[in-house]
Amino acid sequence: MPGSPTARRRRLAIELKKLREEHQLTCSQVGEGLDWSGSKVNRLETGQGRVQPSDVDALCRFYGTSDELRELLKELAKQSKTRGWWHAYGSAVPSWFSVYVGLEQAASGLRTYECEIVPGLLQTAEYARELHLATSPSTPEDVERVVSVRMERQAILTSASPPDLWAIVHESVLRHVIGNAKLMRSQCERLLEMAALKNVTIQVLPFDAGSYPAVGALTILAFPDQEDPDVVYRDGLTDAVYLERPEDIAWYSKAFDNLRALSMSPQQSSNLIRQAMQGLDG
Repeated sequence: MPGSPTARRRRLAIELKKLREEHQLTCSQVGEGLDWSGSKVNRLETGQGRVQPSDVDALCRFYGTSDELRELLKELAKQSKTRGWWHAYGSAVPSWFSVYVGLEQAASGLRTYECEIVPGLLQTAEYARELHLATSPSTPEDVERVVSVRMERQAILTSASPPDLWAIVHESVLRHVIGNAKLMRSQCERLLEMAALKNVTIQVLPFDAGSYPAVGALTILAFPDQEDPDVVYRDGLTDAVYLERPEDIAWYSKAFDNLRALSMSPQQSSNLIRQAMQGLDG
């Protein structure tokens, strides 16, 4: 089963929608058959809120599924109601970002592009702290909770079954001094340390790369089960966009591949990171 409550809820929603479509029914028709509203059926299929096992049982009986599938989906519903570790941090993980953290914890592959800052999974605590102080008028306690969440997220990269991370960063990320030279040098050292991991690839998109897709920062998440489609994630200061349509995934995957082709090789990128560090020493 998918490895986080968020991923389980998403898988359950996908399976429920698939069952309805196999029967060529609308949400309204299913709702009428169960004396529910069509909007309730839609909520269950989009993973909005917690799903009760009793509702899943009713849907499976309505669709005439096997006992085995019914019990499997009911178990998914039960497991989707558990809380992930990140919920303990309260407001440090807003609801729109909580979804991403849950998906990230279940992902088998992450392709990310950053044009302004170091990707979160590769940041040092000091770098993350400086960024948050610059973007949010928080108390010192709130800042430390946000930093703690970011550091705990990074544990997936060195776990027993880590996801593959392919990160592309624009050269400006290395040249933009966050905090001070000492902090940035430490951050560059961190990038080199992470690039040495077998499951982490870091490429730098240089200033002279020429024209490339202006997609902004993005992350494409892939999952171990082929039944779980990829997700494109793009965020802002107060909200996020999650894209799952096949045509969106294809468009952003192609854009990422173009960025990857224009970027320096991993070895060249590591050399450029070292050059940036030497500039900080000066």
